[in-house]
Amino acid sequence: MSLMVTAAHRRAVTSFARKIISSNIQQQQQGALTVVGGSKSREMSTMQQHEDNLLPTSWNDIFDRSSQIFFLTEIWRGFFLCFEAALKPKITINYPYEKGYISPRFRGEHALRRYPSGDERCIACKLCEAACPAQAITIDAEEREDGARRTTRYDIDMTKCIYCGYCQEACPVDAIVEGPNYEFATETHEELLYDKEKLLSNGDKWETQIAKNLISEHLYR
Repeated sequence: MSLMVTAAHRRAVTSFARKIISSNIQQQQQGALTVVGGSKSREMSTMQQHEDNLLPTSWNDIFDRSSQIFFLTEIWRGFFLCFEAALKPKITINYPYEKGYISPRFRGEHALRRYPSGDERCIACKLCEAACPAQAITIDAEEREDGARRTTRYDIDMTKCIYCGYCQEACPVDAIVEGPNYEFATETHEELLYDKEKLLSNGDKWETQIAKNLISEHLYR
């Protein structure tokens, strides 16, 4: 009798468990169908919004694009541009036989100037030496027999110079200037260590152009 009761109890428990499992499976399937339906509806709405944002292409634009592709208009336009540039006057110059324009404010090779009497302008105030950010200028000075203060040494290390123009701006008598010459390349480092004689010779050589440049810029100095 007890065995029959136990078997009936087991059958009841098994049937109850199967019902619970089947109900859970149905709920999961319904949830999956709901998710799939929701994703599909979202995709449909996104596609509809994308289609709403698209502007219709006019037949005029379609014919223009087709003609450009068929007749190769962009390629012919590029050929025309090349021929047009080839027929224009050349803007290059035949350096060194031809040289371009140089601004009066160009800062090139340094030079020491003289007065029209031939006396050197530098009064050895050493303002240029103090103003030089690269410390490329070295000056020694002494008083002459007539009481004038002049330099006995004026050296510029051109390899240190950054061509800022501070020395030229600091000089109260326009003695040290940066001239228009830019062709002073050398083969050795020693040739770029300028002394007083070299600077004075540069000034004598370029004095006419230097004076002209200073006069043209006197309103801005």
